[in-house]
Amino acid sequence: MQFSFRMPVAAQILLCIAKFDGVFKTTSNFLASSVNINPVIIRKTLGQLKSAGLVEVAAGVGGAKLVKDPEKITLQEIFNAVEDDEDLFHIQDNPNPQCPVGRNIQQVLGRRLSTVKEHMLEDFSRITLADLLNDINNAEQNRQ
Repeated sequence: MQFSFRMPVAAQILLCIAKFDGVFKTTSNFLASSVNINPVIIRKTLGQLKSAGLVEVAAGVGGAKLVKDPEKITLQEIFNAVEDDEDLFHIQDNPNPQCPVGRNIQQVLGRRLSTVKEHMLEDFSRITLADLLNDINNAEQNRQ
């Protein structure tokens, strides 16, 4: 099973904005160089983060800035900004209705996966961008 890359990309964008605030202009090209993906994807993600009230983006080469302190931005907010959580776990659309497993899989597995998603989002609500920024700083310290 593979999850979407949108939330990790959004988290990396926000971490770069926080880490390099006042040091570099965090333009889509700059952010794309960190994430190592096309700047178009960065711009789309920044638009989602802006709609969620997490960043402001200056037109042209002005760059992006956090609207909230990193301590107040949770992974849950980031997830909600960029992911369609209805598709988090996709159960096959057309199971065999003649099979006892097939005709019940969406209800039975769906209920369990819904619980897993609730626990995941609850965990995400306890992890802040500041926590991740501390982890980045510690990882860099340990490299030296």
